[in-house]
Amino acid sequence: MRSGQAIPLEDAARLTGPSAFNIMLKPAGSLCNLACAYCYYLDKAELYGGKEPRMTLEVLEQVTRAYIRANDVPEVQFVWHGGEPLLTGLEFFRKAVEFQRKYADGKKVFNSIQTNGTLLNAHWARFFRENNFLVGLSLDGPQDIHDRYRLDRGDAPTFSRVMAGLKLLREQGVEFNTLSTVNRAGEGRGAEVYQFLKETGSRYMQFLPVVEFVRLRGRKARPQIVEPGTPGATPAFWSVSAPGFGKFVCDVFDTWVRQDVGRYFVQLFDSTLSAWCGQREGVCVFGKTCQGNAVIEHNGDLYACDHFVYPRYRLGNVLQTPIRELMAQPAVADFAYRKWTTLPRRCQQCPYLPACHGECPQHRDAQTGVNVLCEGYRMFFDHAAPVFDRMRQLLLQGRAPAEVMRP
Repeated sequence: MRSGQAIPLEDAARLTGPSAFNIMLKPAGSLCNLACAYCYYLDKAELYGGKEPRMTLEVLEQVTRAYIRANDVPEVQFVWHGGEPLLTGLEFFRKAVEFQRKYADGKKVFNSIQTNGTLLNAHWARFFRENNFLVGLSLDGPQDIHDRYRLDRGDAPTFSRVMAGLKLLREQGVEFNTLSTVNRAGEGRGAEVYQFLKETGSRYMQFLPVVEFVRLRGRKARPQIVEPGTPGATPAFWSVSAPGFGKFVCDVFDTWVRQDVGRYFVQLFDSTLSAWCGQREGVCVFGKTCQGNAVIEHNGDLYACDHFVYPRYRLGNVLQTPIRELMAQPAVADFAYRKWTTLPRRCQQCPYLPACHGECPQHRDAQTGVNVLCEGYRMFFDHAAPVFDRMRQLLLQGRAPAEVMRP
């Protein structure tokens, strides 16, 4: 952190409060049965000699014990991610739950898992229901949008397999939400994607803009996704444009605000309303700092952020050093506050700063420091501001924000 730079008050309170960490676990590392064009994690196998090993049960037990003990709060959240975590097998997760119960020490343990859905079967669905897993399902929209970039390793489409998995989750009564990337294929079709997701039974939706930079490795080789500012990097062809993203979320918003407030939940809208009401953002990309969302790889390596799993951001290994000690390193604070201390003047003077904070650093232009999606976010905030103003007034009056839908 820069000398003399003030720490945001809410973050100072966190630093002096009970030890608590939100850590994403990657038991299969970057291993996946799909080869989505825009996946920023497939290349991480190169960090481990091109291999994609699975987490062993011995490592799983040590990580589980270390993670629970590192948290001084009564509830601990395990977030399983990938790659594709289901590739570790059902017995692996049965052991995970067993270890959680063994080391809980009176704490409540919750699990959520992000999956591409293609490996789901009745056994998985039953396990998730019986153990109260929240399942995040990756589904980009209708078939032509989803299958544009989400192909398997044989270049075969995946939509029908994902929908079959979703059907199993619904039949078993598993709580699930959807994560949909907003990429080039979805531009101009926001309302259509939103309506489709509603029809699948999704009530909780996350729309994740895809903006990546790549370094080409030959005509037939998969482009390498790299950090912004990497020499020779160019914008990936699948990236959503700023106005395309803005129009997408505005179109979703217009449908949602007419009929679905309080019935369907969109992460961006929830986060924006929180910011409008002066509350802390519930999504890391909109926070002042990058903090509290580290990653544990299959071998126990700890990184500061899921989007920055590069050698220079490796903090150490949780099997060798306690998590608290690793998370207390100056490098963690430097990484966290760099988002705030390097915010360009244009962002600092923006009226929507409290709702955005420059969004995710992975989307910043290397030269200007401005988020490449800035135009799109401003389009959305300008468009939705009058509605959020009314919703804020309703909350101040002790009334439900859903009343904004009344004529």
